[in-house]
Amino acid sequence: MTSVSTATLPRGDVWGQDEALRQLQAAASDPAQLAHAWLITGPAGSGRSTLAYAFAAALIAEPGDEAAMRQVLARTHPDLTALRTEGVIISIKDARALVERSYFSPSLGRYRVMVMEDADRMVERTSNVLLKALEEPPERTVWILCAPSEADLLPTIRSRVRTLRLHEPDVADVARLIQARTGADAATAEQAARLSQRHIGMAVRLATDADARARRDETLRAVLAVRGVGGAVETAARIVQLATDDAKALTAERDEAEREALLRTLGIAPGAAVPPAVRGQLGALEDEQKRRATRSLRDGIDRVLTDLESMYRDVFMLQFGRDADLINRELSDELRTLAAAWTPARTLVVIDAIAQTRTNLEGNAAPALALESMLVTVASGRTL
Repeated sequence: MTSVSTATLPRGDVWGQDEALRQLQAAASDPAQLAHAWLITGPAGSGRSTLAYAFAAALIAEPGDEAAMRQVLARTHPDLTALRTEGVIISIKDARALVERSYFSPSLGRYRVMVMEDADRMVERTSNVLLKALEEPPERTVWILCAPSEADLLPTIRSRVRTLRLHEPDVADVARLIQARTGADAATAEQAARLSQRHIGMAVRLATDADARARRDETLRAVLAVRGVGGAVETAARIVQLATDDAKALTAERDEAEREALLRTLGIAPGAAVPPAVRGQLGALEDEQKRRATRSLRDGIDRVLTDLESMYRDVFMLQFGRDADLINRELSDELRTLAAAWTPARTLVVIDAIAQTRTNLEGNAAPALALESMLVTVASGRTL
């Protein structure tokens, strides 16, 4: 058994999670407090993955070994195995490969650590692949799963892990962080923190990308303007197009860089014809990029749904005289008009329709059709 050490978690970009850091510090330093499997939960942008790798670094590196810690944080240490799907779900093939590696003894560090960043993207049969590995892991293997909440995993998985719940920071705290990281002015940082609902990564993007802020505003105003089936169809198509444009903006530069790097590795000069012998490798890369683009599009639409939920949450708050904590202050006049025109019951119907749309999309529904159905409910106050 590994002896008690003074392992230190590298704080790095871990921010606003002092209690979680304290618990993981204690576990990394004392084997008596170290569970063999952990689940770190928290809302998007709370730092789940960042904290997972900080914990992995403290577990793997010997005390004071800064070089090993840097390797873990860079995801290059041989005793770290990480899985973050670029697709919509985690495949059984990837899960099996992760489980197989979990039975290897650590080669250089104190522990072998298995990090699954998107554990909520496992379907039931993929989750079952993990069960035995979580039940009977080797003595020096530690699993770290990350998910938005415990409810995103099967009960059989939840019963085999120790859960660490992260908290959401305040808007003011996120705004100060955004100012420090991006140099944005105070007003822009506050707006970004508020509109992102304290999602740090999204807040950084909103603070630094005026086009992203404009696309968000355009989407919400378009939904507010829907009055019938024709408007619902048109607006659904527009939302999908905006989400597609957003996904392309996020992935295009990376895709081209990956393609150029692969061609350079294969010794093919820029602009030269691709020999038939290597087209298979290029095709495999393009297939992976398409899967990533699909996930990016789905994530973008999910973000639109999150923004819409925040807007109708504001309407509901206004209907009960609560206007001190609006998320979408820039739309306050329009939202007050809507709050006066609708009943709270109708607002709840719309909020439920948004939640159902998210469920339908997770079930692989066609995005345009799912959004059309939701927007008809927005326009009529009745579900189809």
